[in-house]
Amino acid sequence: MHNPQLEIQVLASLVAVTCTLPGVFLVLRKMAMMSDAISHSILAGIAVAFIITGNIHSPLLIIGAAFTGIATVFLVEMFQQTKLVSEDASIGMVFTALFSIGVIIISRYAGNVHLDIDAVLLGEIAFAPFNRLIIRGYDLGPKSLYVMLMILILNIIFIAVFYKELKIVTFDPKLAAVLGISPAFIHYGLMGMVSLTAVGAFDAVGSILVVALMVVPPLTAYLISDKLEDILFISCMIGIAIGILGYQLAGIFDVSIAGAMATIAGIIFMLIFLLGPRYGLIATIYRRQKQKGDFAELTLLMHIYDHETIPEEEKECHIDHIKEVLQWEPGFVNKLIKGLIKKYMLTEEEGILLLTKHGRQKAEEGLVTVGLEVKNKSINPSS
Repeated sequence: MHNPQLEIQVLASLVAVTCTLPGVFLVLRKMAMMSDAISHSILAGIAVAFIITGNIHSPLLIIGAAFTGIATVFLVEMFQQTKLVSEDASIGMVFTALFSIGVIIISRYAGNVHLDIDAVLLGEIAFAPFNRLIIRGYDLGPKSLYVMLMILILNIIFIAVFYKELKIVTFDPKLAAVLGISPAFIHYGLMGMVSLTAVGAFDAVGSILVVALMVVPPLTAYLISDKLEDILFISCMIGIAIGILGYQLAGIFDVSIAGAMATIAGIIFMLIFLLGPRYGLIATIYRRQKQKGDFAELTLLMHIYDHETIPEEEKECHIDHIKEVLQWEPGFVNKLIKGLIKKYMLTEEEGILLLTKHGRQKAEEGLVTVGLEVKNKSINPSS
């Protein structure tokens, strides 16, 4: 006896991982919107293939959709290479035209077939368990599960075989050409896999979620790590989390499963965007504030270093004069001085700031960093 709830979650996780793998390279190549173009334009290929075959289950629908996906990439690049149309405009023009053609064909010729526009856009993974794969009386589970598993295996094989080439072409296409690697071959191979993946996921989750699963997990992973291997692994884990948590959320609120998954994808992205330990917004703001504080400390130390041994310039090291010269907020300067005293870089004598040995060393390192000459000073060691 099969368990539909378990099958839906397994299928959702499988679709997420399958979409995420090629999506990583789309995001890194700054071609994320190409997934949107392909996932929408393949509708035209499906519609044309249906008119030819008259059978919604014909394998020609997959071939037609994959061909349309590659044709979309070709048309986008053709328009872009004319230098008359930008890349984003080319994508918008091509995929809307092809998608519109698909919608018109479906509305005109497939009105009585389960190929409606709502299913195309949103998908309905809840129906997947009803379409079973039965061989010699044995129920082997949903057909979609095996379709996506085969596509996942193809994606893994493609990435494993051309991993080095994909990595070089993604980050340095000119170097790839010098090394004899064909960027065009890798590019169209990747776009072919994106098209095939979009076709396979099309029936289960719809075009909107295909885009979300191809873009959001890799983009989220990129906020966590900048190593390709880590991004691939983290993206897959995020994709699985989206599949499982999205289904649970849909069950709790009795809403669309695809919509719940897209919502979970957005929530996970926003959490990492805000709270990511390395590239998150809060961590970035903290790091910038710390850099600002470090720069202010170094500036103050270098100022004192430049004047402390010259008797007639003793006033330059007075707290009040420093506030006037540096034109910083008095509260900020007081906080800065207290911090440096706690770090044993400064001492204060009647309002005059003096460097400690540690503070002087830090100032000299700063001078060397900015390319200024470190003076040979005779300083009282007791300071």
